[in-house]
Amino acid sequence: MPSDDTGAEARVPAEVGRIVSLVPSLTESVAATGKLVGATDWCTHPAGLDVVRVRGTKNPDLDRIRELRPDVVLANEEENREPDLRALRESGIAVWVTRIRTVEEAFTSLARMFELACRTPSPAWLERARAAWDLPEPEARRTVVIPIWRRPWMVVGRDTFTGDVLRRLGFDNLYAGHAERYPKIPLAEIVAKDPDLVVLPDEPYAFHAQDGPECFARSALVSGRALTWYGPSMVEAPTLLKGWLGV
Repeated sequence: MPSDDTGAEARVPAEVGRIVSLVPSLTESVAATGKLVGATDWCTHPAGLDVVRVRGTKNPDLDRIRELRPDVVLANEEENREPDLRALRESGIAVWVTRIRTVEEAFTSLARMFELACRTPSPAWLERARAAWDLPEPEARRTVVIPIWRRPWMVVGRDTFTGDVLRRLGFDNLYAGHAERYPKIPLAEIVAKDPDLVVLPDEPYAFHAQDGPECFARSALVSGRALTWYGPSMVEAPTLLKGWLGV
């Protein structure tokens, strides 16, 4: 019996033909398999995805998921709530939970997911993503703060995929040592830290040119998909992020 990234046994059948994904990046990752039958309302990629929608990552429609009779439900320890996943397991549905906090973990986790949860070979884009992230050590390092919410202000803290992405590009997160992974930090404290750059993604909070940059002396607006998604977007993410960050 295979175990998912959390160590939980996943009773995935030998053949998988029906998949429900509760994570946008995983949805994009498995869409091309032709096995995806359900996804959340937040699953925006690939464009034109035609599957049954099962509400959100934090409030999935469990009855609708059960009606879809999936062979496996794909989830993530950070994005989805354990009570929902437990309820699906108690209904006899196999649930595969990913745990991804670094770029390298993304490659390992996704490869295992395709092989053991989706029962399908790893896609070609996964190797292209590995090659894209085989980067030389940055010549210079800069400090960074990454807000992810406003009212109240929240930032990226310790042990996150986002933090590791920026670390590989030469940016040291000033809140990497915080006890929380996504702490609430007063704006005045963020400004007082005087980071070399404040990185403002367009998700989960939609920072844009008129909402966020005015609070900081030096900031950069970036795509949340490039910064926080683990999937096909990882192929182009290094190039895109370097451009936005001025690396």
